[in-house]
Amino acid sequence: MKKLFSKINDALIKHFGVPERNQEYSDPLDVLIGTILSQNTTDRNSWQAYQNLKEKFPEWEQVLSLTPQELAQVIKSAGLINQKANAILDVLKEIKIKNGELNLDFIKDLSDDEILDYLTSFKGVGVKTASCVLLFSLKRNFCPVDTHVNRIINRVGGVKSAAPDKTFALIRKHIPENQGHSFHTNLLLLGRQYCRPQKPDCAACPIEKLCKYKEKEFTNLNKYKFNDFLLLEKL
Repeated sequence: MKKLFSKINDALIKHFGVPERNQEYSDPLDVLIGTILSQNTTDRNSWQAYQNLKEKFPEWEQVLSLTPQELAQVIKSAGLINQKANAILDVLKEIKIKNGELNLDFIKDLSDDEILDYLTSFKGVGVKTASCVLLFSLKRNFCPVDTHVNRIINRVGGVKSAAPDKTFALIRKHIPENQGHSFHTNLLLLGRQYCRPQKPDCAACPIEKLCKYKEKEFTNLNKYKFNDFLLLEKL
């Protein structure tokens, strides 16, 4: 599997280039809250919600003083605002109770497994959200698995799993060394531009020759420019 992923990573870098990392966006608590906001919405909407939140309440202690209804109005562009407001407040409250302060810097010294166990112990924080913190904040060699990544990994023949969390567990040890960020980010681009859920553009796909998908689609020859707007690289 690692050999296949290495070839896919090389082909995607050749096609899309090496994605830039945001050097300023590194606080693990910021990434955790930003990832919660990004669930089930567009990158643009979740980024707007995060900006609104940080502009009005620069410190997480201030957010903790809000009611769920007040917080929901601030993050309304992210969608599912009541669910997300409650999830954010629950996480902040639990962190404050466990650590005595709203700070996650201490997890930088923990192992990958310890961080995953710690973050997923919070209500509303799943494996994908925790792995985003590991990748984008702590720069660990992880590949978070969302619907795009899960679809592609299954289509190319890396795994056979309908559940993103199971796919994550199966591929976790096979990510090319020091390439987690490029691999994950370029898979997102591939999933949005070519390897779509319906009518994938297999004819133009940069990894078509590496892919074992049995239902390849070669009739859709439309190409379009993709606006690379990723929440976790814009926060």
